[in-house]
Amino acid sequence: MPDSRLTARALDAMLGGWRVREPAYEALADAIRLLCLDNRIAPGTALPAERALAQRLALSRTTVASAYRSLRASGHIESARGSGSVTLPLGHRDLGRISAPGGAIDLQQASPAAWPGLAALFAEVAETAPSLVARSGYDVVGRPGLREAIAARYTARGLPTEPDQIMVTTGAQSAIALVASQLVSRGDRALIETPTYPHAADAFSRAGARLVGVPVAVGAGWDLERAAQVLNRAAPSAGYLMPDFHNPTGESMDGETRIRLAELARAAGTVIVADETTAELAIDGAPGSVPFAAVAPEDDDAVITLGSLGKTVWGGLRIGWIRASVDMIRRLAALRPAGDLGTPEFEQSVAERAMAHMPEILAQRSRVLAAGRDALTARIRDLIPEWSVPVAPGGVALWIGLGSPRSSALVLAARRRGLLLSAGPRFAIDGGSERHLRVPITAPAADLVRAAEILADAWAEVAAAGAARPAEQPVDAVV
Repeated sequence: MPDSRLTARALDAMLGGWRVREPAYEALADAIRLLCLDNRIAPGTALPAERALAQRLALSRTTVASAYRSLRASGHIESARGSGSVTLPLGHRDLGRISAPGGAIDLQQASPAAWPGLAALFAEVAETAPSLVARSGYDVVGRPGLREAIAARYTARGLPTEPDQIMVTTGAQSAIALVASQLVSRGDRALIETPTYPHAADAFSRAGARLVGVPVAVGAGWDLERAAQVLNRAAPSAGYLMPDFHNPTGESMDGETRIRLAELARAAGTVIVADETTAELAIDGAPGSVPFAAVAPEDDDAVITLGSLGKTVWGGLRIGWIRASVDMIRRLAALRPAGDLGTPEFEQSVAERAMAHMPEILAQRSRVLAAGRDALTARIRDLIPEWSVPVAPGGVALWIGLGSPRSSALVLAARRRGLLLSAGPRFAIDGGSERHLRVPITAPAADLVRAAEILADAWAEVAAAGAARPAEQPVDAVV
C-alpha cells in the first residue's frame, strides 16, 4: 500500500513549467523524475490516476500513460492493480535517470573540495592510532579536547562558552535531526525560513512538525512582519534560522533583525535553532557579526547553536556540534543513543587539529569562493543579462532570479547537457521559488564558467519552449 497519495491538482502545482521539449510524454516523465530526485515527491507516494492527471493538465490520457510507462522503465515508479502508480526509492546519488554525458558538472551540493592541508592532518592522527583505539569509541558528547577548542572559538567570536555546553555530532545534519526530535512533537509548529536548507526542513517534518514559513529575499532579508505574525499566532515550539550567509540566498541578518527575532521568539516561548555552518565563510572581508545567541535575551535555553566543519574543512569530515545550555546538552545526550552512539574518534581527532588552523583555512576558503563567485557572476551577466544575479559577500551559492517561473524546466534542460543542479522549489517549504535557481560557487572557477555557458544554452531552449508552447486538447474529455 502507498504511504500517501498525490492529487492531480497537487501534482500540477508542483510540476511548474514542465513542457520544455517534445514528445510531451517524455517531458512530463522528466518533470516527475526531478520531483522524485528533489524529494518533493517522497518514495511510496501514489501518483494521480492517468485519467485525472490528463484532465488536469489538458493532455490526452495516452500522453499520461506513456509518461508513466517511461517512469516504470527508468525504475521511478511501479504500478499495481488497486494501488495505481507508486513512486520507488531512489539509489544513492541517483541522478534522476536522465542521461548525462561523461564529465558532468555536479552542482547539486554546495560544498567545496577538501582544505589542501587536511591530508597531512589525517596522517598525523594515523600515527596516534594506539591511543585512539585504547578508548571505548562510544561517547555521545565528544572528545574533551575538541569540545574545548569549539568552546574557545565561540568565546573568541563574542559568545562566552564552556566545554560542557558543547556536544560533538556526526555532521550538522545529525545535529539538526537530534535537536528537532528534542524540541518538537507531532503536530507542533516550527518556524522555518523559505527558501531554506531543504534537509533541515526534512528533519523537522520527520520529527512531526508542521512547518510555517518566513520569507527571506535577496536584498530585503527576513520578513520581520511575517515572523511576528507566525510567532504571535502560531507559537511554534522551535524556529530554524540561518542568520549568516543564509543558504541559499546569501543574506545575513543585521544586529537589529537579530535582536528583534530573539525578542519575538522569547515572548512566544519559541526556541531558536541557529544554524551557523556558513557563518565564517566571508568573501569580502572578515565576518563582522557575533553568533546569534550572543544577542538573545539572557536565557541559556533561548537559542541552540549548530556548527560544522563540512563547509569550511571538508564535507567528508563528518564533524558537527551543538552549543546549548549545560542542561540542554544533558537532555540531548540522553536522547542521542536512540539514533547513534557517538562521533568517530578518528574524525574527532582530525577536527581537533583542524581547529588550530582555522585562520588559514578560512583565508583559503575565502579565496576559493571569491574566484568561483566572480567567474560565475561575470559569465552569467554576460550571457544572460535578463537574470538577476545578486552580489554575494559570502556563503556558498548564488540565488539567481530568473524573471519567470521556469526553474524546474531549466534544471531538466541543463541535466540533458551534463549540468546537475537542484531546482528552486527544492528550497521552498511551500512549493514556490520557481523563479529562482541556486547555483553553488564552491566548484573550480573553470567549471563554473562552463556551467554558465550550459545554463545559457538551456535557458534559450526553455524560453523558446515557453513562448511557443502548444495547447494539447484532452482527448479523453471529448468522449
